[in-house]
Amino acid sequence: MLSYILRRLVATVPVMLIVAVLVFLMLRLTPGDPAAIIAGDNANTEQVALIRTRLGLDQPIFVQFFIWLGNILRGDFGESFFFKKTVAELILGRLEPTLSLALFTIVIAVAVAVPLGVLAAYKQGTWIDRIVMGFSVMGFSVPVFVIGYGLIYLFAIKLNWVPVQGYQPLAQGFGGFIHRLILPSVTLAVIYIALIARMTRASVLEVLGEDYIRTARAKGQVEIKILFRHALKNAAVPIVTVIGLGIALLIGGVVVTESVYTIPGLGRLTVDAVLARDYPTIQAVILLFSLVYVLINLAVDLLYTLLDPRIRY
Repeated sequence: MLSYILRRLVATVPVMLIVAVLVFLMLRLTPGDPAAIIAGDNANTEQVALIRTRLGLDQPIFVQFFIWLGNILRGDFGESFFFKKTVAELILGRLEPTLSLALFTIVIAVAVAVPLGVLAAYKQGTWIDRIVMGFSVMGFSVPVFVIGYGLIYLFAIKLNWVPVQGYQPLAQGFGGFIHRLILPSVTLAVIYIALIARMTRASVLEVLGEDYIRTARAKGQVEIKILFRHALKNAAVPIVTVIGLGIALLIGGVVVTESVYTIPGLGRLTVDAVLARDYPTIQAVILLFSLVYVLINLAVDLLYTLLDPRIRY
């Protein structure tokens, strides 16, 4: 097991290098000049050229890349063109809202979707099953920002139960922290509830036809115990795979949700950096998201061995 983990971690290095090359080239080859944005509309050619020189953008692309890569290996992510802070400082300052939103989203999604999927499998073909599957189709079909604005209109404007937008750090009080996090977390969780519920239903439904399920029922075991102890446990591997995939897909959802709810997290930072052509910030955030994606895949693979003893690495 340890050798497998080490091999996977070593394999992360070329993956991150490829991501770094692609991100660097895509930013340089797409239209837009950060020096012109910083200089403003009234700047002349000489002023823009001076800013390009100061930022190091006048050098050949491969020279810029190796300078940036060397700084990354030393732990220096550079300084933001737009925010006038170090990129590491920017990311650390925006990390708490994004982590909080992602954690609450996954907790809500798993807590709601897994029981719904099990119930739909148990009640296959009934109105309960059709309602759950109908909700799943809706969750996939409606964009996140539409769900967000709909929930804001209902719960924040009409019912006035929660604030419309904003974020309160945990250090300023747990009540306000939760109060402002509920609506964006539910908004982001809808699509993952649909995804996980569908996979849970399909996996549990397949397991319910196995011989050991019929044996457990013949022994007189309680139905809820059969569903969650026997059926769900043996159907857990594909469900965990989808949950891991859902965590990775949160990256895109966080960007939209943080923009809708004006949450100062990494998603909102990414949008601002893209609009300002802030190369160092965009590169660092995408590298961070890519590393999280790789580590989540590794964690899911290792979790398989706990769920199914037959799996060995």
